[in-house]
Amino acid sequence: MIRVLVTEDSATSRALLVEILRGAAGIEVVGEARDGVEAVQLTQKLRPDVVTMDVRMPRLDGLAATKEIMITAPTPVVIVTATRTDQDVALAMNALQAGAVALLEKPMGPLAPGFAQAVQKLVSTVQAMAQVKVVRHHRPREGPTVEPTAPLQRRAIGGRIIAIATSTGGPAALQTVLGQLPADFRVPILVVQHISRDFTPGLVAWLRTVTRLNVKVAERSESLRANVVYLAPDDHHLGVADTARVELSNAPAIGGFRPSANFLFESVARVFGAATVAVILTGMGEDGVDGLRGVHRAGGHVIAQDEKTSVIFGMPRAAILAGLAHQVLPLEAVAARLQELVG
Repeated sequence: MIRVLVTEDSATSRALLVEILRGAAGIEVVGEARDGVEAVQLTQKLRPDVVTMDVRMPRLDGLAATKEIMITAPTPVVIVTATRTDQDVALAMNALQAGAVALLEKPMGPLAPGFAQAVQKLVSTVQAMAQVKVVRHHRPREGPTVEPTAPLQRRAIGGRIIAIATSTGGPAALQTVLGQLPADFRVPILVVQHISRDFTPGLVAWLRTVTRLNVKVAERSESLRANVVYLAPDDHHLGVADTARVELSNAPAIGGFRPSANFLFESVARVFGAATVAVILTGMGEDGVDGLRGVHRAGGHVIAQDEKTSVIFGMPRAAILAGLAHQVLPLEAVAARLQELVG
């Protein structure tokens, strides 16, 4: 049985989450917390397999509670929240950066549109995250720290477009990669991030605070520009119409995904050929593998995140097993390699 602690300050929402999880095979709700303080205490006491966590709560919010859990009782934390304000979304994104492993839209009730899908997503995510091995975090040390630096050995292969795909664990992974790139990065970057509906604008706003690049939601037929990061909008495939313009498509979902990593990789490979650099990061499933075959045929370059630094080693693993990754790198090394490939 997967043992779950539910954290939610609203009694109504908490009861709904408990009912959903208790009704799922193989899941046991071992505790209920009304705020972040109780979440930390009960995680230490009950040692659940997964903690579901709201973000805006009295006494201690979900961000602070996640940080404390990762220090005192490392446990997979799934953020389950509503997108009421930009501040709520920012808290959720920062919680992912602090160690939470997934982010979901809170089910709003049996009569709400999409309730059955939200229930299925919650249950499947809890089941998957129970298998994640999280690492203990440490309290930040007081005083300034100096990070060692090494000279970057540049070796350009003429990359003119970068396409990145990610799912579970993606926001924090994107923060690491994009945050290390310079403001004058020479090529456009297109990103497919599987994330709950309505979180994309908040993800964009959050990424703008952690990178020197210009991050935006992609718009149909807009110009491709250097040092701009284009994120796929909700429920649209992202690609390129030609070497100068973005393409958005409402074509059917591919493998259950819209936006789809397969669509993105196939599109950029078709237009940019050998000048394509494709990156597949942490995430569940195999989305992207078929598209990477197109990148290979076109002579492009493929980077896959390694297992040790992936929250879920599903998408990168599938690419590696298919023989499609030219390089398998730890997350911290991806940005430097992108700079080498672009030149």
